[in-house]
Amino acid sequence: MRATVFVSEYLVYIPAIVTFLRHHTRLHGVNSWEASIAMTAILIQPATILIDHGHFQYNTVMLGLATASLSSMLAGRPLWSCVFFVGALGFKQMALFYAPAVFAYLLGICVTPRLDIGRLALISVVTLVSFAVLFAPLVVGTLIDYVRGIDAAAFPTPPLVKSLPIELYEYSWYYQPIVQLAQSIHRIFPFARGLFEDKVANVWCALHTFHKLNRYSGTLLQRAALVATLGAIAPPCLILFLKPRKGALLPAFAATAWGFFLCSFQVHEKNVLLPLLPMTLMLGSSGGMLPETRAWVGYANLLGCWTMFPLLARDGLRIPYIVLSLVWQLFLGLPPASLGIYTASGAGSVGWPVKLAHLGSYVVMFGWHVVEYFVPPPADKPDLWVVLNVLVGAGGFGLCYLWCLWSLVKQSGILEQKQGGVAIDAKGKEKAKTL
Repeated sequence: MRATVFVSEYLVYIPAIVTFLRHHTRLHGVNSWEASIAMTAILIQPATILIDHGHFQYNTVMLGLATASLSSMLAGRPLWSCVFFVGALGFKQMALFYAPAVFAYLLGICVTPRLDIGRLALISVVTLVSFAVLFAPLVVGTLIDYVRGIDAAAFPTPPLVKSLPIELYEYSWYYQPIVQLAQSIHRIFPFARGLFEDKVANVWCALHTFHKLNRYSGTLLQRAALVATLGAIAPPCLILFLKPRKGALLPAFAATAWGFFLCSFQVHEKNVLLPLLPMTLMLGSSGGMLPETRAWVGYANLLGCWTMFPLLARDGLRIPYIVLSLVWQLFLGLPPASLGIYTASGAGSVGWPVKLAHLGSYVVMFGWHVVEYFVPPPADKPDLWVVLNVLVGAGGFGLCYLWCLWSLVKQSGILEQKQGGVAIDAKGKEKAKTL
């Protein structure tokens, strides 16, 4: 069964990564040597390997389809982008983390620099047809059951059907397809599973440490999560909509996914793979091999692995975790293997606040592993080490969100101002490109 993970990666994920990097590096003028380094780093991303090959999942299929959607955007093929993204959503609903950014970009290219009704109509039709094809087997299957005399009235009524303002006749031909679609939507949005699953390094689990959130009703928590998530994803989506530049796609996708991971309802540890993918793909951008980008991408990936360690340890993956983390550190020159990224000077160097935040986190992560392995937690606080992991991880992921948002602001060009027909940045320096 685990061999099917390899097969699915070679069929979907790896071709999507290769194709994306071909478009992306050409767009940014990245030489073949740096592009090859970026591709290797992306393919040995430790968190993805540990979850799919150790914890045993098929996230790379969904991530590959989402990457294919990104690749189609770069290639100027928005219709294929819709098809691939619907496929990603259909394979795993976790791809919803990217959905607002996809919507913002596709809508943005329909209204900027001028309104294109034809393109907007085509994108809408292709998206609807893709969803129809995706759900067709489920609907046809229920109709066949109806013809065979198998009715849905014998099964529990899904919550969404109960909440409909109209009453449905249980023995009608249309009742079973509606029940099937309602149950699918109910599974895609698992509100019944609670605010978060296990202990995950996001805002809600961190807050729960100091103020127990289970005292509030599920409805109130859902609304609070909705407001917080909208607040987190609105800035990157608005920027991408107003400035739908291809170079802004990766930081926008990463910032949007971080916003979902940190603030949304029902988050699992493995959901961190979604913001990590576009953030890691940034290694193939212009300046992707410079110290600043490598430091942030490397930090996010190592922190992501570290926050998943309690889950990985339960699966007996301590040794693979250590080996893959060390391989990633050695390949990108990250602590503790090397401090070169943080001591380099010149273009793309790392500032002192970032150095302190990153190196401090690395020291805490290493010390946490020592304590977790040798010192048992107090009897009255058996989850103490896991809670500390959550608090540090949530803080670090918040910094990653802010860095991705800042990268998006720079890539989008909203800091540029027009003076005399020449684009200049906020510091007043002339840009090379004439408007």
